[in-house]
This record gives sequence, structure tokens and C-alpha cells, in this order.
Amino acid sequence: MNILVTGGAGYIGSHVALTLLDQKHEVTIIDSLVTSNLKLIPDKAVFVKSDIANKEKISEILKNKSFDVVMHFAGLTRVGESVNFPDKYFENNYEKAKIFFNTCIKFGLKKIIFSSTASVYGNIKAKKNILESQKPKPTNPYSESKVRLENFLIEQSKKKLIATTILRYFNVAGADKKMRSGLLNSPDNLIKAVCEVASNKRDKIIINGKDYGTKDGTTIRDFIHVSDLVEMHLLAAKNLIKENSTEIYNCGYGYGYSIEDVIRETNNILKKKINYEYGPRRKDDIEYSVADNTKFKNKFKWKAKYNLNDILMSSLEWEKNIKK
Repeated sequence: MNILVTGGAGYIGSHVALTLLDQKHEVTIIDSLVTSNLKLIPDKAVFVKSDIANKEKISEILKNKSFDVVMHFAGLTRVGESVNFPDKYFENNYEKAKIFFNTCIKFGLKKIIFSSTASVYGNIKAKKNILESQKPKPTNPYSESKVRLENFLIEQSKKKLIATTILRYFNVAGADKKMRSGLLNSPDNLIKAVCEVASNKRDKIIINGKDYGTKDGTTIRDFIHVSDLVEMHLLAAKNLIKENSTEIYNCGYGYGYSIEDVIRETNNILKKKINYEYGPRRKDDIEYSVADNTKFKNKFKWKAKYNLNDILMSSLEWEKNIKK
């Protein structure tokens, strides 16, 4: 395959690019490097530094090379920041992406894999695994920007201009087993914070709320290893080349862990206790967010290769390798 990857200098985009190259596919990366890191770009990838909304540069790339699929990871991802700067998120994640996709359509690149998020579902009160048919109810501008772009892509597919696979990620964590890529910074990522405490880069974890209606009072999340998520992208890309259909899939393991579970598992690995304390709930924090992944599993005969222990082991190893 010949794949165009936007945001390939970011956490998930770089992992996907590395695996595509490992499997001898061709990869061209577009990244503005505003929130990402040049160090994460694989050596064998063709790299173009550009904003996705730069029509001239993107047109030039698309004129000179024919791509099978575009995988769109570019965008801002910090929920807290989006609440403070909603316009910035709608501009970057929605308006600029629309310009980019319209340029792709103009040059005949019509197979699109979109990196979306489970946070589009919002705060579902029932403690049950979430189906793709659940109506999105975003609770912050970050999630809203993703829903808007999903809707744009679905509209374009109804007009037969594109075929798209929308992948809604649950909680992605872990690092490449060869330690070529991992999470460099993310204030909203629990496992990143746990690893920073474990490697003495942070004093303690603050658990936001201990009075939720869960087994231990802390929120429950579906954590997925980034390498399993990568495999889901490759399966989706190969399928999208063959089939001209538009689908939405959840990307998760289908079971959840509480924050206390994650801390306990970390303590078991380290054979010591990491520092944590309880703080107040965060506004609009979701009590239970776990994927129903039946649709993806049935379609692709997919099985997860990793588990929470693997996620934590690789994350801790990666964190040790990052300088303060």
C-alpha cells in the first residue's frame, strides 16, 4: 500500500507509520510539528512539513504521487485545553481538516481512515459497553470537533465522493516494543502520569473522585495498547481499498479497569507503591467508558495481542528512556 499519513510525528500516527514501513508499505507523512515531535518520524518515511490546510503544498503532494488511502491523525487532543480555547479546536480539528479533505477529493484520494475518539459518546449513565449506534453526545469542544468532522465525512460518503472508516479510540496507551515511539507528553493520560510518578518525574497521582458508582469508587476505562490499535488501522486500510463502504468502529478491548486497578498493577510491576491521593471529581468526567468491540472483531476476526500489564510495562520502559 502507498499511504498518506497526517500527524505522523505524533504518538499514534508515528506508531502506525513505523508498522506500515516494517511491513514494506510506502508512507508519506504530513505534519506541521506544532504539537508533535520530529524525533518520532520514521527514517524511511517521506516527510513534508506542512499545515494540512495549506492547499498549495497538499495539492503538490497529491499531484506528484498516487495514494491508496489517507490516514488522518493530525489535530489537537487536549480536552482541558479545548474547554479554555474552543475556537482553536474547531479551527484546527474541523475547519482545517475539511479544507484538507476537499483537496484530497479534488485529486482523487477518496479512501479515508479517520482517527476519532470514544469521548464523542459523552457521559452515558448506564454502566454497559458502548455500541457504535449510540448517539454521540460530546461534552467538550475536543469531542465536538471530532463529531463535526465525522458528520462531514459521512455526508461526503453519502454523496459518493469518498469511502471512510471512522475509528473511535478508547484509552490508548503503551509504547512500541522496539522503543522507537511512545507518548512524550499528555496531561490527560492516566498511564503517562502513573509512569511519570514511577520514574520520579512527578510527585504523585491525583485521583479525581472516589465516590463513583463503581467497585472501588474510581472511574473505569477501556485501555488499548497502541500496537493493537495500529493493527486495527492496517486491517481497516486493506479492507477500505477492497470495499467502498463507510463504517464506524470502536477501538477498545471490551473490558475496563478502574484507576485503582491501574495503580495496583503498576505497584505489582514495580514491587513498590507509587504515591497517590484523592482529589475532587472533574467536571463532566465519565464514570464508565468501555467499548463494545463486537463489530470490529466480527468483521476482521481480530483479537487483541496485549493486555494492561503489557501496556504498563512498555509505558514504564519508554518513560525511563525519556530524559527529564
